[in-house]
Amino acid sequence: MALGTTVLYLGAIVLLPLCALLLKASGIGAAQLWDILSSPRTLSAIRVTVSMAFAATIFNAIYGLLLAWVLARYEFPGKRILDALVDVPFALPTAVAGLALTALFARNGWFGAPLDKIGIAVAYTPLGIAMAMAFTSIPFVVRTVQPVIEDLGSEVEEAGRSLGANDFQILWKIIFPAIFPAFLAGCSLSFARSLGEFGAVIFIAGNQPMKTEIAALLTYIRLEEYNYEAAAAIATVMLLMAFVMLLFTNAVQAWHLRYVGRGEV
Repeated sequence: MALGTTVLYLGAIVLLPLCALLLKASGIGAAQLWDILSSPRTLSAIRVTVSMAFAATIFNAIYGLLLAWVLARYEFPGKRILDALVDVPFALPTAVAGLALTALFARNGWFGAPLDKIGIAVAYTPLGIAMAMAFTSIPFVVRTVQPVIEDLGSEVEEAGRSLGANDFQILWKIIFPAIFPAFLAGCSLSFARSLGEFGAVIFIAGNQPMKTEIAALLTYIRLEEYNYEAAAAIATVMLLMAFVMLLFTNAVQAWHLRYVGRGEV
């Protein structure tokens, strides 16, 4: 019963829409598909989306790892509040997040005004897109790494120090290999979420074609134009990119657990 319910849910909620999308895209001829994907506007939207998603993932990988470490290893006043705030992007509607970020980082905003004085523009620029993506996807890194750090404990660090290892050697040789599968999974989920982010981005991006237009918005525009072939083609490309990235991540995790985890490499 449990297996049947799970398979039914997976098929109806996940696989059926994906199959419908792939079937729609498969009906497009090769020449038409190439024309859609090779158009300057489509290429620009995909480039902006991928590059800003990568930048947001790099930020989340560094800051998310540090935040997970602080939450797992230190006790301080307000820790519970900070821990709860990590999940706010999950609960907050992405459109609300986009409006809040736009208000804060506009030229007359609390953060945007000081940054504008030193020549840094955030709202309606690619930097704003990366910031919105990072805001909505950072919980994936924190929540996948934090439990692993908590389970790791401090005994391994003390054992490393007793053997003469310095802090960098403990981090690189002991801690990071132990948390690497979870860290890689969190970064992959963060990147995948950033690729598909829509609500938080469209408000702060400005949505200027060839400059700050993302692939998700261009797909929506094509749907409003009743150009379903173009929308399906763009959406399928983004789906395949996310799928290939997740498949590669799973392969790296399997390799790490099989060889590095056993100490063979």
